[in-house]
Amino acid sequence: MAPTLNEILLTRITERGPIPFEEFQEAALYHPEHGFFAKGALRSTKAGDFLTSPEVSSLFGETLAGFVESERQRVASTGVDGESVPPASEASVRGEGAVAGGGGRGALFHLVEVGAGSGSLLKPLLNTLTHPVDVWAVEASPMAREALAAVVPPYLRPFGAEVLSSQGGDRTGEEGSPRDGGSRVLSSLDELPDRLTGVILANELLDNLPVAIAVRTEDGWRERWVGADGDQLVLIDAPARPEVVAWCDRFAGPCPIDGFVEVQLAAAKWLATALGKLDHGALVLIDYGDTAENLEPRRTEGTLRTYRAHHVGPHPLDVPGETDITSDLNFTALQALAVDLGADVKYHRQDEFLSSLGLRDRLSQLRRRELDLARHGDPLERLKIRSLKNEAETLLNPRGLGDFRVLVARNG
Repeated sequence: MAPTLNEILLTRITERGPIPFEEFQEAALYHPEHGFFAKGALRSTKAGDFLTSPEVSSLFGETLAGFVESERQRVASTGVDGESVPPASEASVRGEGAVAGGGGRGALFHLVEVGAGSGSLLKPLLNTLTHPVDVWAVEASPMAREALAAVVPPYLRPFGAEVLSSQGGDRTGEEGSPRDGGSRVLSSLDELPDRLTGVILANELLDNLPVAIAVRTEDGWRERWVGADGDQLVLIDAPARPEVVAWCDRFAGPCPIDGFVEVQLAAAKWLATALGKLDHGALVLIDYGDTAENLEPRRTEGTLRTYRAHHVGPHPLDVPGETDITSDLNFTALQALAVDLGADVKYHRQDEFLSSLGLRDRLSQLRRRELDLARHGDPLERLKIRSLKNEAETLLNPRGLGDFRVLVARNG
């Protein structure tokens, strides 16, 4: 019988000694055979383990289409060196003479979703856009990449009509010409071309990147690594590495003695990589978390937790590979790092961000439409409108998804 992930990790620790927590979390989530996101069905579904805003409502993607359109207009109006950049030509729309990366006059406008899941965000977003975009999706889960292959076309086309053909077969561009470059569904951010102009989206992605665990002591910072006690994985005390101390000293914020801090070095590296790919445009991060100051009340026990089947799961060490492992993002760190990298940064709550893109106005329209249908309308149509209204309210709920945070970092 093949060894379990728990057995693999115990063997690794026996041979090499205790491992940093982020090494454990990396294996638990992304081990190619046993990792939580590498096996089984799609996770972000009603039948899976958790739901994100795109699964709650297609209005999320439709609303974000407004941001993509406005960012395209902003980039087009400023250009690369302050010059006006016209929209992509019809030739470039068909992929003739176009390149994947680069900015400049007539350059393609790219749209990238990292952690794209099943495509529940991309599908309504693409169907709402009215201008051409070069679409890419990045996803670690093999099952999700299979689903995304039916959403992301392997060549450029203007969107505004249905993305999927009725037969679900081969697709062609407006003139029937495929675009060079093969699949736009990738497994890693590193595989993206450099020098992109456009928008990179990441919704509930960074909370799943591995973290180190630091503990505040009277003498400074210590870490919690993963060791073995017989056939059990356990947390053990360890000296704090210099990079962990440096991150904590700058970003941990107020933390009581014996308080826990999730040190988000992988998130910092991801942010630097994403912004490094983006010559002109915006990186949009949407996730749960808060500023370092506002996270202080949660430092006593830390924010690390697991999810399975839409409920909080067991301790992260109990069943590696069988649960999602997540923690709240420190947006103070992300903002500061983006500024260090030269980006212009804006920070919002999700309800405020979506409202600025018109979702609250859409909600008002849905409420009025429901009232009209209640007086003299089709009952089935009324139920449809009521469902959309309830979905919009969920996305904007300040005690739920509306309390998520949005970081917009612009280059150029």
